[in-house]
Amino acid sequence: MAKKTVLAIGIEPSLVDFSAFPGLTAELVTSYIGAQIEKLRAMGYDADSCLIDLGDTAEAVAAAALGAKHYDCVVIGAGLREPRERLLLFERIINLVHLGAPQTRICFNTTPADTAEAVQRWIEP
Repeated sequence: MAKKTVLAIGIEPSLVDFSAFPGLTAELVTSYIGAQIEKLRAMGYDADSCLIDLGDTAEAVAAAALGAKHYDCVVIGAGLREPRERLLLFERIINLVHLGAPQTRICFNTTPADTAEAVQRWIEP
């Protein structure tokens, strides 16, 4: 039986202003992302990460990742939903997933450290 596939889409941590998120740094978030992808793989998922910029190529990068293979679940990172200025980018990415992978489950993490839990709410490995 094939493994369930997961794509985690989020903002490239080096592009984020962490002043509103005390205790978080680009390095720490990058570490969390890598650890969560590895955790998903250890749990039996075929997991990939897709880090996007703040708009210039975000849709093209996400579309390329979505087109690379079928995904059973797409996780949308918390950094795409907050701060409020990212609402348009968030909507564009959600609509891209909806159009490009209409049968895919969509879930949301609340921090870069709870991606695996978000995926498990929607699909089993």
